[in-house]
Amino acid sequence: MGGEAGERRLGRAMSFGIPDVALGLVMGFVEDPWDRDAISLVCRHWCRVDALSRKHVTVAMAYSTTPDRLFRRFPCLESLKLKAKPRAAMFNLIPEDWGGSASPWIRQLSASFHFLKALHLRRMIVSDDDLDVLVRAKAHMLVSLKLDRCSGFSTSSLALVARTCKKLETLFLEDSLIAEKENDEWLRELATNNTVLETLNFFLTDLRASPAYLTLLVRNCRRLKVLKISECFMLDLVDSFRTAEILQDFAGGSFDDQGQAAESRNYENYYFPPSLHRLSLLYMGTKEMQVLFPYGAALKKLDLQFTFLSTEDHCQLVQRCPNLEILEVRDVIGDRGLEVVAQTCKKLQRLRVERGDDDQGGLEDEHGMVTQVGLMAVAQGCPHLEYWAVHVTDITNAALEAIGTYSRNLNDFRLVLLDREANITESPLDNGVRALLRGCTKLRRFAFYVRPGALSDVGLGYIGEFSKTIRYMLLGNVGESDQGLKQLSKGCPSLQKLELRGCFFSEHALALAALRLKSLRYLWVQGYKASPNGTDLMEMVRPFWNIEIIAPNQDELCPDGQAQILAYYSLAGMRSDYPQSVIPLYPSV
Repeated sequence: MGGEAGERRLGRAMSFGIPDVALGLVMGFVEDPWDRDAISLVCRHWCRVDALSRKHVTVAMAYSTTPDRLFRRFPCLESLKLKAKPRAAMFNLIPEDWGGSASPWIRQLSASFHFLKALHLRRMIVSDDDLDVLVRAKAHMLVSLKLDRCSGFSTSSLALVARTCKKLETLFLEDSLIAEKENDEWLRELATNNTVLETLNFFLTDLRASPAYLTLLVRNCRRLKVLKISECFMLDLVDSFRTAEILQDFAGGSFDDQGQAAESRNYENYYFPPSLHRLSLLYMGTKEMQVLFPYGAALKKLDLQFTFLSTEDHCQLVQRCPNLEILEVRDVIGDRGLEVVAQTCKKLQRLRVERGDDDQGGLEDEHGMVTQVGLMAVAQGCPHLEYWAVHVTDITNAALEAIGTYSRNLNDFRLVLLDREANITESPLDNGVRALLRGCTKLRRFAFYVRPGALSDVGLGYIGEFSKTIRYMLLGNVGESDQGLKQLSKGCPSLQKLELRGCFFSEHALALAALRLKSLRYLWVQGYKASPNGTDLMEMVRPFWNIEIIAPNQDELCPDGQAQILAYYSLAGMRSDYPQSVIPLYPSV
């Protein structure tokens, strides 16, 4: 007999007699979403149990589904992470009016998701009305609210959140654009109405931070472990630090006070809580960095991206931090600084080397550039690296081979080759990329942004062949012809998200690659050989596949360097909020 009865028997057989309650509890210990997805595909019975027991879901593209469909699939969700605007929006590559409103989602979340306690919105437009709707429905149960790189709301709605969400343990606002309407009154509301807050983050925002309100906050919120704020003069934070007994992570502050002469600032015997082991400071210079020397051995994370330190300063400071697990710097650290990192930081797991100003203002010395020398030193000296993002001035195959040989634990590697020097030592880098990918078998995310000619079609073929586990990939200025992309698309069996910039492949090659990459769910391209009407892109059309062309001006043909393609799987069909700067190619209007 078949049908529903047969399905039930199969479900019982696959569950080995395990009751649904027990099966749900077992699934609760499976945290990796990829594993949960695999479990849900075993049979319909397991899919139903997964639906009822799944507590957290990440929707990587807000337009890929609808709130109603998500609720029907996972009615018991307690935590949701939702992303909207493409990652390129962080670099001002996406029109401001592209879309990404949180309103339809928040209305449905507030009405239907009865167990929701944690909400993380990333790169979305969130209005004051949205937050008002959310708070009215969820204030009694909301424990975590993260508005990550969001815009559209003001301090008025933050005051409402602070006043009514008394169970809130996490409030995250980092790098969001927030309109100030009530100055820092929202911070006072949070300090006087909340006693359970553990994380407050408004780092890299323009919000004001009153030292008095911060002190009141840490006095009333005795569980506060993470405090990341905007600019606030460090000497005004001493009382807050003395009160925050269990603070572990601090970011923000400022050593730059325009109202006080530098010579009158006294940082001798400056106090940080003894529990503090993660630190990011703003505008710290050579004179101020000595405040960290007594605490260096206790630090596990140090972010120096927003400081005024020279290459030599980095060397002196890093030497005092042997237990660092996370280090974030600008490329002013140079090869010499990275050699010190390799000699000192044997526990390092994450390293980010961002691009500094092209004119470093004299901060770098003769060794103040990052090249293959620094990379080889770190690869050999820091064997526990899991994440490595680096901007380099020069690179060789040998350096990439060293990473493949020694950095076997990497799951995320990103390299950007800057154009500060007229020439690089070695090109192409095909063999180095092959060695890196063959050696770093745990890689899940890979970015390789170089110069034209630095990676040939052969190198793209190696990427396809040896990227068996990579799920996200960004490639810039790679390849010589369409043949390279075709070779890449023969491999990469796990690739779900692909971003290409400045590669100038034809629409036909892009369409063919999208069809060949069987796991692909998302494709973003800037800079390609565009046809007059995008007709060749129609070759990638298939069910549930949305294709958009993003143009600076719809009245003009897109120049190769500006044309953008955004294609993604969607169960929601064509979205209804297209601006004039976006042309829906499929489904068409």
